[in-house]
Amino acid sequence: MTVPVTKAPSPNLTQDWEPQPYAYITSELEELIRIFHPFTQIVICQRDVDNVVDRYIQQGLANNLFGNGFLTVIRSDESLAPHLLPPLPGREAMVDDVRFIAELYSDLMGCNEIALRLEVLDKAMCPRFHVDRTGIRLVCTYHGQGTEWINDEWVDRDKLELSSLGFADRASGLLDERTRVETTAPFDITLLKGSLWQGNTQRGAIHRSPAVAAGQSRVLLVMDAVWDSNSG
Repeated sequence: MTVPVTKAPSPNLTQDWEPQPYAYITSELEELIRIFHPFTQIVICQRDVDNVVDRYIQQGLANNLFGNGFLTVIRSDESLAPHLLPPLPGREAMVDDVRFIAELYSDLMGCNEIALRLEVLDKAMCPRFHVDRTGIRLVCTYHGQGTEWINDEWVDRDKLELSSLGFADRASGLLDERTRVETTAPFDITLLKGSLWQGNTQRGAIHRSPAVAAGQSRVLLVMDAVWDSNSG
C-alpha cells in the first residue's frame, strides 16, 4: 500500500483559474475543491455543531471511554467500524458523520482508501508552527479548540521547525506583530496542503496544535488519502 502524495485528481483541474488566496474559508462543501489551486494552502469549510455527536463525545470523555483514540484504514465505500467507538447513545450519529466526511474526502482526492485516526489529546501534539510532510490532509476537531494557523504573508519560512534553533515562534523571527493566529472551530472541515504535494515543496499550510487546558481534552479526526499499488 502506497500513498502517492504527488498525485492530482485531474490534470486540468487547476488550469486557467484566477489567482487564489493562501487560505479560503467557506460554508459551501463544493468549495473544498479550491485546495487544488497551486497558491491555496488551506481551505476551511465551516459547519454547525452536531448536538447529538457533541453530547456523545462529551459523555465518552467524561467516562474516559475513548482512551487515546485509534488508527485504522477504511475503504472509501466503507463506514467506520462501530466497535472502535464507545457504545453510548449517539454512536450511530458519530459513525454517520465520519462516513460523510470520508466520502467527501475520497471523492475529492480520488483515493480508494483512507488512513483515519481519531486522537484524544490532553496536550498540544505539535505545539510549534510547521508544515506537514504530506499531500493534502483533512482535519476536523470534534471537541476542544481547533487547529491554529497563520497566513504566510509576513512569515519567514526559513525559521520553521528545526531552523528556529529552539526559539519560540515569535522569538525565532518566524512571524512578527502583523501576523494573526487564526483558529478553526469545532466541526469545521479543514484541508491542509503539505510540502509533498506536487509543486508545493517551498509552500504548505503553516499550522500548529492549540494548547489544551489542564483537565481538558481535545478530540481530533485526521484523514490521509491512500492509493494501493494497483491504482493508476
